[in-house]
Amino acid sequence: MLALEIKNLNKKYEHFELKDVSFQLEKGYIMGFIGANGAGKTTTIKSILNLIHVDSGEIHILGKNMATHELELKQEIGSAFGDINFYTRSKIKKLTNVIKAFYHNWDDQTYAKYVKKFNLIEDKKIAELSTGMRVKYSLALALSHGAKLLILDEPTSGLDPVARDNLLDTFQELVKDGEISILFSTHITSDLEKCADYITYIHNGQIINSSEKEEFIDTYRLLNGSNDQLDLVKDQLISYKTNSFGFTGLIHTKDFDPSWGVKSTVPNLEEIMIYFSKKEEKYV
Repeated sequence: MLALEIKNLNKKYEHFELKDVSFQLEKGYIMGFIGANGAGKTTTIKSILNLIHVDSGEIHILGKNMATHELELKQEIGSAFGDINFYTRSKIKKLTNVIKAFYHNWDDQTYAKYVKKFNLIEDKKIAELSTGMRVKYSLALALSHGAKLLILDEPTSGLDPVARDNLLDTFQELVKDGEISILFSTHITSDLEKCADYITYIHNGQIINSSEKEEFIDTYRLLNGSNDQLDLVKDQLISYKTNSFGFTGLIHTKDFDPSWGVKSTVPNLEEIMIYFSKKEEKYV
């Protein structure tokens, strides 16, 4: 069963548009959603949650159309945003009592478990929380009403490396039984290398690739060679950088010919993003 299916999503603004965005997430897995600032990650996420009106396209969650089953499906969705601002003068306890009234399946025991796990002090005002603690609080809320799909936009922003690692362990625990699925947007690609099962990459409002993580990475190769070798391969490269020793460039694996004699390595997610961001510069 699909936890999330997006078909041909389009949304046009004056200076930006989502163009035929399509991808799907199988139930019980973690999907990393990557792209540079302004690529369309947050617009896509807001579209999924029906927080903005799309021009065209369909969004299905747990097999149901979001447009016609929004109220029902929002009981099944948990969301957290790295930059969310709560009512800053309210104490955690007071705000939670307001929020939980909206969810039929709210579980006080689950909430208490995550309050303890994330070291949240309920008598603290939201204004007294660090950025990282605000993220943890929003996650505690998202996890406390039996949500089957978690949609997380930059949830690890503001967290130190130890807190981030603990949070990634929590994500992996949540999907272990196959009932919960997570769409996880982040700029910290090393987090996804630790915990994601699938990667979806959006660039300039279009999906470049969406596949299982190892398959995604294996689609590309990073080449290192001399300036003479660059003349041989540059028409095949997605983009490249030059230095005093030669060049480094990204290429689709299917376009790489070992007979060129150019050294190749498997890139990481960050390198793939960096070279795609330089793609337009190649043609300037």
